[in-house]
Amino acid sequence: MKLVSKSFLASLLFFTASAFAAGQLMTEAELTNIEKQGKSAIISVHADWCSTCKSQDKVFTGLMKDPEYKNVTFYQVEFDTQKDLLKTLKVRSQSTVIVYKNGKEVVRATGDTKEVALSKLARQAI
Repeated sequence: MKLVSKSFLASLLFFTASAFAAGQLMTEAELTNIEKQGKSAIISVHADWCSTCKSQDKVFTGLMKDPEYKNVTFYQVEFDTQKDLLKTLKVRSQSTVIVYKNGKEVVRATGDTKEVALSKLARQAI
């Protein structure tokens, strides 16, 4: 039984890691680092079951490839498991996107999936 549990957990971890295609997993330490060092970042609050989040991920995955965003770090916060970080960020729902520039929050939006709108939002980090 323990062998099955370990195998299941390993599969779950692989699936969870692959779900964060649009960015690396955000931590409290990363958030502090952004604020203290004056970095630019885009934080996407994601849930695997959220179709809006999946649509946003596609847009952000494309944006990450653009050299224009070379100084912007993309992060994701897992809505279902990172409740303390959600409280710190004052986020109540998945599909929320928060943009930081020079270590300060400049804009946030929830539920938008249009590529033009998300690109405009993301550009504010540059």
